Amino acid sequence: MAKVSQKDITGLLLDWGNGDKAALDKLGPLVYKELRRTAHFYMQRERAGNTLQTSALINEAYLKLVDYKKMRAHFFARKTLR
Repeated sequence: MAKVSQKDITGLLLDWGNGDKAALDKLGPLVYKELRRTAHFYMQRERAGNTLQTSALINEAYLKLVDYKKMRAHFFARKTLR
């Protein structure tokens, strides 16, 4: 898995800050990928028998980074449309 460059993320953050809504759509997956890579690196060094999984750690961190209330509302709105 290729490491996401800080230049890519910084550029997207600047674009998003300047009103480019599409930059946020590109930024989310990049940040998630980098969080996952970093968490995997650290989880490999945990003691044997640790029950925390990389995916759970990433999901928790990602929810804290995004506006979880907005995401929750979006999730429930989509469920009611089905």
